[in-house]
Amino acid sequence: MSYFLIFVGAVFVNNIVLSQFLGICPFLGVSKKTETAVGMAAAVAFVMTIATLFTFIIQKTVLEPFGLDFLQTITFILVIASLVQMVEIILKKISPALYQALGVFLPLITTNCAILGVAILVIQKDFTLVSSLVYAVSTAIGFGLALILFSGIREQLSLTSVPKTMRGTPIALITAGILAMAFMGFSGIV
Repeated sequence: MSYFLIFVGAVFVNNIVLSQFLGICPFLGVSKKTETAVGMAAAVAFVMTIATLFTFIIQKTVLEPFGLDFLQTITFILVIASLVQMVEIILKKISPALYQALGVFLPLITTNCAILGVAILVIQKDFTLVSSLVYAVSTAIGFGLALILFSGIREQLSLTSVPKTMRGTPIALITAGILAMAFMGFSGIV
């Protein structure tokens, strides 16, 4: 599979949030402001790419050769948790405002199933290391695209008059559903 097809497939056709429904927690929780959504997208992109690199290497050099495949999920979660801790420390030092804005959702990247899902999917799809990294970066871009689009729509909705019963979560869920249906239009391209 060419890298371009991996990119298009991961960003648009099989978007991790809008098509595979992974990473819904930060998608709904950190999408009220575009600025926060951009920060979360960058943090997830960093963790997803680096986690995929490390988990791929650990899978191919330790788990598979020694027949320890049953430890895959636990090992991958430990790698992801370590990377999230590193991102937390860096963000707290470099951008305290963004660190405060992300709040509880930053440590929750550890349990973001999108990151673990990508790490496991590249093993299941039997990608090479380069294909795995292209897939991880593309998936992170797709996650960021969905998150930023959704946050922009939510910011716009906050400026309009929405019926009282539909404010907040109900209109956010309806908007997410419409956005997911829009991305379904990309199915069949790849």
